Order: sequence, then C-alpha cells, then structure tokens
Amino acid sequence: MDKLKRVTLFAGHYGSGKTNVAVNYALMLKEKGLDVAIADLDIVNPYFRTKDSQKELEENGIKLISSEFAGSNVDLPALPAEIYSLVDIHDRYAIFDIGGDDRGATALGRYADALKEENDYELLLVLNKFRPLSKTPELAIEVMHEIETTADMKFTGIVNDSNLGEETTAEDVLGSVEFAEKVSEMAGIPIRFTTVTKKVYDEVKDKIENLMVIHLQDKIV
Repeated sequence: MDKLKRVTLFAGHYGSGKTNVAVNYALMLKEKGLDVAIADLDIVNPYFRTKDSQKELEENGIKLISSEFAGSNVDLPALPAEIYSLVDIHDRYAIFDIGGDDRGATALGRYADALKEENDYELLLVLNKFRPLSKTPELAIEVMHEIETTADMKFTGIVNDSNLGEETTAEDVLGSVEFAEKVSEMAGIPIRFTTVTKKVYDEVKDKIENLMVIHLQDKIV
C-alpha cells in the first residue's frame, strides 16, 4: 500500500474471511512497531469473531474492543461505546472488522461521518471467489454496492482473500488473481494485496505482487 492509513476497515460478503484478515493485518502493523487497536463491528456472524483471537492479540500488545457478548451464546446487535475512541481520538492505528454484507455495514454507518471528515482511512473489500455469495464478479460487485449504500462510504481497495482454508493450494491462489482483477476493473478500485499462507507462499511469491502472509484463525469452541 502506497501510504498507510490510520484507519483500515475490512468489509465484504459473508464468509469472505474479513476477521482473519483484520487480525493478521493488526499483527502486521504491530510488528512494524505501531500502536494499534482492533474493533469488532461484526454484529451478524457469531461464529468467527475477532474475540477468538483475543489472547494472541493481547499477548502482542494489541487492544481489542468488542461486544461483551462476543464469543458467548448471546449475540446481540450492541456495540461498546469505546469504539468511538478509535474514531474520535487520532492517536493510534485502528483496524475495524465489519460484519458481512449490508446488514453488517449498518454498524459502520454510525462512524461514517467522522471517518470521512478525518479522511485518513481505507475501506477494503475482502474478496473470496470460493464463497457462494461472490462466485462471479457480478455478485461480488452487487454485495459491494449494498455495503456502500448502507454504510454511506465508498470502498477504496480490494483484498484478494480467495482461499479454501487449510486445503488452499498454490493453484487456488494463482487462479484467483484473474477473478480479483476483473472485480477491480469493474469496481474501479485497486487490489491492495493478496493473502497467502506460509504453506504456499514460496510457490506464488514470484508470480503475484503485494502478498501478505497470514495464519488462519482458530475458532474457540
């Protein structure tokens, strides 16, 4: 990315891997020596939550802000007031994990005016071509527009997070590039980076630009 923005927001279709990308991105910023916090705005999906990575985040000195009900069997559309501190006080880098599709983007709408006023953010569309809701570029664009309309914010870039979990091969990642490039062309926004696990990194590192190596989040059960 040309210039690191203070706020990075990850949004996209249900099951795209937003939470995993957000957690890994926060850890990457921390490795650069930056003061970073992460907020869980996902009020839609009770399964994979940022809170599942709470121990790892805290061990790395990353503040996590999430609903007190996250990770429990109670899933209420309530967000802690502390999230406003990441928007109103510009003293640290902030990562936001936005809920899936336009329903999740409703939460983002609460902070849209302040974020646009500061104008130091990236809103990144997390794209996974292997999920049913984005199996064609047209479907991915449809979801993108729904989120933009609901949140009253425009996407600024794309994260190609096309994967099949632990079963992902180098061929899967390489085969997703053309798909992501088509979505990028249709949306008129650039691909910021492509995610890849360490397992396949060596096989694709010379074939894809702007890679971010990630590890897959474990679900706490």
